[in-house]
Amino acid sequence: MSRPNALGEYLRARRELIDPAEAGLQVVGVRRTPGLRREEVATLAGISADYYLRLEQGRDRNPSPQVLEALARVFRLDATATQHLLSLSTARPAAARRPRREVVPAGIRQLLDVVNVPAFVESRRFDVLAANALACAVSPSLRPGVNRLRAIFLDPAERELYPDWEKAVRGMVAGFRASVGTDVDDPRTVQLVGELSLASEPFRRLWARHDVAPLAGGSMRLRHPRAGLLELRREKLPISDSGGQILALYHAEPGSPTARALDVLRAEARSETPDQAPDQTPNQAPNRATGTPAEAPAETPGPRARPAGTV
Repeated sequence: MSRPNALGEYLRARRELIDPAEAGLQVVGVRRTPGLRREEVATLAGISADYYLRLEQGRDRNPSPQVLEALARVFRLDATATQHLLSLSTARPAAARRPRREVVPAGIRQLLDVVNVPAFVESRRFDVLAANALACAVSPSLRPGVNRLRAIFLDPAERELYPDWEKAVRGMVAGFRASVGTDVDDPRTVQLVGELSLASEPFRRLWARHDVAPLAGGSMRLRHPRAGLLELRREKLPISDSGGQILALYHAEPGSPTARALDVLRAEARSETPDQAPDQTPNQAPNRATGTPAEAPAETPGPRARPAGTV
């Protein structure tokens, strides 16, 4: 089986997104294909057209950093996307491996129980591995066992909860690419991307763009079915020595309507008996609060019927 041409695919995707006029080129007549031509990219980057063709076709997989930085300037990549481009040239085929078990550190599980804001832990593939009661009250899609990327694209009820759904999914797909990095041949990643590509045209279109965005904090809005519009800040903190797990926390401006709504949801969550527990991967039955290491899923759940949603 031939080795995937990640570098060439990325270069081609970014080339097709650049408007020739914005690149300073004079456009004459009607173009049959979008974006820049290969020879135009080569000229703007100061390399030969034949060499650029070899890069796109995968016949040269190790260009110098100077060449890649020149291409990044042509494609107007930001620092995150430029770093992603540089990483593609040094990627090596991954050795065959069994899916590893996702284990949320005990200290992080304890933190989820005591922190007073919605908080959860997700894997590199956006599987929810652990969550506190308030996070589950804010959104059922934050329950352990749910893949957030699958939920946002395949659950019709989820879309209704996003006032800015198009913006949210653009950011999530770009963040997913940043999260998995060059490890796109991981079997579970391949399965998830394949499933979403077949089932969702918006995902297929966004995935083909090869956008990359950092996993960083930001603002989000969510239409909660009982609490109304929630305006939240999200923070994403890497968990050291965890294989790429992220601790996500949502918080509101003190004294705001959203903060008061969270107080109500917090009281409701405390009065209910949890029907799930942290430290669980998709397709696993709920564990006790302490949890046990969960094996990688054999298959993935379908869209949820319950309202859910968060970025």
